[in-house]
Amino acid sequence: MSIVSSISPRALAAPESGIVELVNYARGREGLLPLWVGEGDLPTPDFISRAAMDALAAGETFYTWQRGIPELRQALSDYYDRHFGIRLPVEHFYVTGSGMQAIQIAVQALTSPGDELVYLSPSWPNIAAALEISGARSVGVELQFAGGKWAVDLNRIEAAITPKTKGIFINTPSNPTGWTATKQDLGDILALARKHDLWIMADEIYARYSFAGGRAPSFLDVMDEGDKIIFVNSFSKNWSMTGWRVGWIVAPPEMGQVLENLIQYSTSGVAQFMQKGAVAALDQGDDFVAANIAKAARSRDILCDALVATNRVETLKPDGAIYAFLKIDGVTESRRAALDIVDKTGVGLAPGTAFGQGGELFLRACFLRDPTQVAVAAERLCDYILKL
Repeated sequence: MSIVSSISPRALAAPESGIVELVNYARGREGLLPLWVGEGDLPTPDFISRAAMDALAAGETFYTWQRGIPELRQALSDYYDRHFGIRLPVEHFYVTGSGMQAIQIAVQALTSPGDELVYLSPSWPNIAAALEISGARSVGVELQFAGGKWAVDLNRIEAAITPKTKGIFINTPSNPTGWTATKQDLGDILALARKHDLWIMADEIYARYSFAGGRAPSFLDVMDEGDKIIFVNSFSKNWSMTGWRVGWIVAPPEMGQVLENLIQYSTSGVAQFMQKGAVAALDQGDDFVAANIAKAARSRDILCDALVATNRVETLKPDGAIYAFLKIDGVTESRRAALDIVDKTGVGLAPGTAFGQGGELFLRACFLRDPTQVAVAAERLCDYILKL
């Protein structure tokens, strides 16, 4: 018996990331324009890094609060007051070691082996993988695609619900499609969850990236006290902190001890000096986030306008998030196309095959980058597309 064959079947079944495969294939190439992962091109701003360095220099390197330091939980409460118009006491907030860990903990809290969670597809692949590794089953429901736009069909969601279903995962604005739920969509989904006594796991990481102005609609806009909703979020996208691996959960205070226990038995909390950087991000970072959103909007227009002008790409400018999801005439297998594109153009895209059912014919490009870089990437991609 080989060493690998003796590993847990759940671990063996964990899929290789189709995004990471492309990154590993072409990482470090000269002249590469990496639009494949969901991050911007700016390092973490100095006011955030300085706060963390000051805390590190002050010796804030000991074990700390499992739920998050009081200053950070208060800063999160204040942030939601400013941007979501809701005052939630600090007992609703729990700091995690990344948005990904927030999802893992939420999955552990809501599901048992054999349970099912419905999600909208194409989707960021990590939610389905987190469910399957935990022993639960992920049930994808395809968004509808027509005329370059994506839409949700409530009837499809309800048809996927079984006696084993414990909840619905909703990511809006969506990675990778850019689909952004309306307030009516969220109200209808919440009514469906109430009807079937299901949890909603709300991934609103891109809520600030709404190109209609303001922020995107949130379940916070439609929920009532007592609704079974758990929110997962991250510092990564808004404040250029992808490498920090700090996230948070918003949940009913009654779940507090459960969530604290799950944090304790996974990471035992996030380093205090990193949390001090996160406090600075929330308290001082509104102007930085606004600049990031404005840059994303400019780059979105540059990329999408150029690609649509080829008359070979089916897409529209996304309403939210930081991605263009492209359907190119003649591309029938996006993994092979992504490999060919990076070899011939030096532009790194993520293959739609990485995002599950409904994504097979698409490619994802992250446009949270300097508009001049995106213009170069667009020119290279258009030249490639017109030669197909």
